[in-house]
Amino acid sequence: MLQLKNIVKDYGSDETIVHALKGIDLSFRNSEFVAILGPSGCGKTTMLNIIGGLDRYTSGDVLINGKSTTLFKNNDWDAYRNNYVGFIFQNYNLINHQTILENVELALTLSGISVKERKARAIEALKNVGLDGQIHKKPNQLSGGQMQRVAIARALVNNPEIILADEPTGALDSKNSVQIMELLKEIAKERLVIMVTHNDSLAEEYSTRIIKMLDGEI
Repeated sequence: MLQLKNIVKDYGSDETIVHALKGIDLSFRNSEFVAILGPSGCGKTTMLNIIGGLDRYTSGDVLINGKSTTLFKNNDWDAYRNNYVGFIFQNYNLINHQTILENVELALTLSGISVKERKARAIEALKNVGLDGQIHKKPNQLSGGQMQRVAIARALVNNPEIILADEPTGALDSKNSVQIMELLKEIAKERLVIMVTHNDSLAEEYSTRIIKMLDGEI
């Protein structure tokens, strides 16, 4: 469903050019849990951002269900991010002055559905991560593990085909990390989950495939 073909990503100008990705070739299946491992600066997050349409590749091609993205304009990437991809970040990226229900609903504001349906879908997503009893709380009233569950609910509420998780357990203790990994493993039965992590043992235990990166290469 997703292919990277000879993806190169360079940053900077001629004198100070950084080769972040050096010709990445990868294919991903519809439902699998892929962990991307490697030291800081190896290109893991750059690759995740390119897959998610948050960053543009310098050369090569990303194919989505066989369709090339080389001619994609900004609005094509916007539509891809809104409809195909859900993001989970290490630091949750929740809005503190809004309830967790409002945080999840926010992911649906660009999808053109009614306020009533937005609310119903957000409640359902929170129920699926075990937080339906907490919907009126603010993020600062929750534990780290609960906040990451909110972030997962927000990522799932649009029913995307791809979930991208950047160090999803990086800010959590071991007990909460295991709970989040169990949740991601369950999600990967129905969609593609790609996770960047430093945690080799969690990757070994939960993912169905491990991709190791070093210096912008696999």
